[in-house]
Amino acid sequence: MKLFFLSLIFLSLTAEEALQTRTKVLMGTFASISLSESNKGLYKGAYAVLLRVDNALSSYKKNSPIYKLNRDKKADINFYTYEALLLSQKYYKKSGAYFNVAIGSVTKDLYHFGEDERIPQSWELNVSDTSFNTLVFDKKRAKLGQGVKIDLGGFGKGYGVDRAIEYLKINTVQEARVSLSGDIRCLGICEININNPFSDEALLHFFTKEEEMGISTSGNYNRFVGTKENNHLINPKTKESQQNFISLTLISTLPNADIDAYATAASVMPKELAYKFLDSLDLAYVVLETDKKLVISENIALFVNVDK
Repeated sequence: MKLFFLSLIFLSLTAEEALQTRTKVLMGTFASISLSESNKGLYKGAYAVLLRVDNALSSYKKNSPIYKLNRDKKADINFYTYEALLLSQKYYKKSGAYFNVAIGSVTKDLYHFGEDERIPQSWELNVSDTSFNTLVFDKKRAKLGQGVKIDLGGFGKGYGVDRAIEYLKINTVQEARVSLSGDIRCLGICEININNPFSDEALLHFFTKEEEMGISTSGNYNRFVGTKENNHLINPKTKESQQNFISLTLISTLPNADIDAYATAASVMPKELAYKFLDSLDLAYVVLETDKKLVISENIALFVNVDK
């Protein structure tokens, strides 16, 4: 499996915070956790949580429920897998089916993202099955239609961030950072730079306002096959890679799983629909369009203090 690191966000920790950062490779990316000296004994437990999430959601690990579900069209599932599948139903409905974990028949079977990548033929895309409603599950087992595959990559990292933060909060941690690729969650105020892929100057530099906030970025310029026209952000309705946005960052007090999924969904929507969808949610956004136009939501000041 290829290591995927989407360097769209830079997290800065000030000296006053005195947080120490440790980084491991998990969930196909660099997983960074920042804790104070007094809480350093919690690194092991937080990373153990991330590993359990990875084992529950991975479509690459042969012992994971999702891998077995894709292979056998039925599988026993655990709590994390069940919760993730429940969330996938929520996001499917909320996004008008633009978020669809059944996209695996395209991302896994055709493009082979993260493995021996290739560019599929048009006819292959046309006949691929992304029927979400063939996914049936309860707390113990899941079933899936023939020809359909599940890919939880559209919100899996955000979900992992949430579970790690949950573990830290249970252990009374008040200041911490958890970062998985483009997903960051802050306990306490943190400083964020949203990177500009065309310049050394950040698209936006800000400090979070609330004592707990999440940031999630989706982008098409770091993960593609051959050219950016064949990127990993695929519209499940047309089965084509999106071309409207270079990067899309969401900032909110909502769970990271939510904003990760909503960023994925908005990224593949037609442009006008994407903004309408985002404006209906309790979040702020920073969007870099394909023509390099920067769009910042009018409510940005409700969520962050922007460094002018």
